[in-house]
Amino acid sequence: MPEEQKIIVVEDKPKRAPTLYFIVGIKLTKGVLLLMGAVSVYLLANQNLPDMFDQFIRWMHLDPEGRFFSAIGDQLDTVTPRNVHVVASWMFLYSLFLLVGGTGLALRARWAVWLAIGESAFFIPIEIFELIRRHTPEGEARVHAMFAHPKIGIAIVLAVNVMIVWYLFQNRQRLFRHHH
Repeated sequence: MPEEQKIIVVEDKPKRAPTLYFIVGIKLTKGVLLLMGAVSVYLLANQNLPDMFDQFIRWMHLDPEGRFFSAIGDQLDTVTPRNVHVVASWMFLYSLFLLVGGTGLALRARWAVWLAIGESAFFIPIEIFELIRRHTPEGEARVHAMFAHPKIGIAIVLAVNVMIVWYLFQNRQRLFRHHH
């Protein structure tokens, strides 16, 4: 009598990946913040933005007649409800893109790695261009320390995006193997 053979199938458990979870956190956080921003911008569509801005500046006890705040007020005069709706719509769509991609990465869906790589890689040339093009403020009488070196923020975002693209591309087989 032939001996019965048992075949044991062992499914690969997803490997622990703290960097992947960090990337998921970034994507989901950006998605939620952008979604909240889209709703906020949409709610501002039918408001009188120059008056709201003037009230806010006065509430903060700042000089609304200063050159900086006056220029912002002049720009707000050109904003129409249609412009605001368009901006809110794009913010909403991009937030959904980030939320879907972040959720897909969290669930280790194979398509999500390519979505995240594409989304992060898309901004790298733009960030490089801005890093090269952007001038640091010179001759400004009082520049807040946070704005004294705007290239630092762009460089950090660029570094994070390069890290995300590199990490996901290098580890796509290991991290997403169980979803063949």
